[in-house]
Amino acid sequence: HLSLSATGTMLMKQGKQWKSICKGLILGTLLTSCMILLYSYVTPAVRLNMQEVPVPYSCAYRPARARSLPASSSSQGGACTPKVDVMFMKTHKTASSTILNILFRFGEKHRLKFAFPESRNDFFYPSLFQRTQVKDYRPGMCYNIICNHMRFNEPEIHKLLPSDTVYFSILRHPADLFESSFHYFGSVVPLTWKISAEDKITEFLRDPWHYYDPEGFNSFYLKNLLFFDFGYDNNLNPDDPRVEESIQAMEKRFPLIMLLEHIDESLILLKEALCWEMEDVLYFKLNARKDPVVSRLTPELRSQATDWNMIDWKLYCHFNATFWRKVEAYGRERMARDVEELQRRNAEMAAVCIEGGQPVEAGRIQESAMQPWQPIGEKSILGYNLKKNIDKKHRKLCRKMLTPEIQYLTELGVNLWITKLWAHIRELLNW
Repeated sequence: HLSLSATGTMLMKQGKQWKSICKGLILGTLLTSCMILLYSYVTPAVRLNMQEVPVPYSCAYRPARARSLPASSSSQGGACTPKVDVMFMKTHKTASSTILNILFRFGEKHRLKFAFPESRNDFFYPSLFQRTQVKDYRPGMCYNIICNHMRFNEPEIHKLLPSDTVYFSILRHPADLFESSFHYFGSVVPLTWKISAEDKITEFLRDPWHYYDPEGFNSFYLKNLLFFDFGYDNNLNPDDPRVEESIQAMEKRFPLIMLLEHIDESLILLKEALCWEMEDVLYFKLNARKDPVVSRLTPELRSQATDWNMIDWKLYCHFNATFWRKVEAYGRERMARDVEELQRRNAEMAAVCIEGGQPVEAGRIQESAMQPWQPIGEKSILGYNLKKNIDKKHRKLCRKMLTPEIQYLTELGVNLWITKLWAHIRELLNW
């Protein structure tokens, strides 16, 4: 009798669990479908017969002042004028939110005009970028900076920005990128839902084609995401000649491709390319993951992840080589000195701005304005607490440097009603 009772209780519990799972799946499917329809509804129509009006050479509020350049192994000194026309190709899971914060601050400081998306924080990703997706766009309008997430589309960008625009982007080792993307976006990739193993990424890499469908919804998050972000077919055979052609086209278009693994050296090269000051590239690391969820890939898994993302690996190897050639041209000793100065000044700002000097878990962030965007169902992204009683000289800068992307976009006048609606839906899904 007791055994039957225990069995009955266990069956009731299992029934409730299955009911809860089914309820969540049904609700998730309905809400996802509604969001897809809503996104489709608000996507600006592409005007095929749009009048072509030349973009002005530049639309800076006022000419930037030239600054002196120090003599070095690669330069004889002289003067240069800070660049204000900038295209940052924001890639996923590559510290790009940190770069965005730098661009937001520079643009505000110099009263530059941003090309922002309408109603959300990206340009209707993963569709290819169209200039009609820019808020209040009209042919011939002039913009200085475009930097939000998009799927790159060079012809459309070219018709939007001045001809002297400096293009740059950032890459990350494909194995680490894959692990981060799998963790962050896995809940919105239905391909991963059927993986029953507790360690889903290990199970996926054991036999990727068992779970991966090139036509699957959001499948691009799981294979050659960098190549996809730059507008190319992420499902090409790695030996397809179009892969190498695409990499060569990228090198021609982007004079600087930075590396996440060498972010400080990257920012020094960016400062040099744009003729900016050191204070313009000071930063705090935004959207960092807390230690328990940071990559634990074994060497074997890293190798498997790299093989699975072989196009991204070819991309990374190519621009890793170009990156170090630029470092050599800059001068190794000069680079070491400048990196040391950047790190010293970042540490000084952290001591001035950040309570405790370190990032904290989401539950310990005191201001909602400092809460970063989190993956569905988790609170794994760290944020910061602003120090109390910061001196007047640093108060504004500290807040700007610590403000997450979504909140900063709102401050800059972007109406993020779709992004905010999606945030509310995510909260419902977590009930």
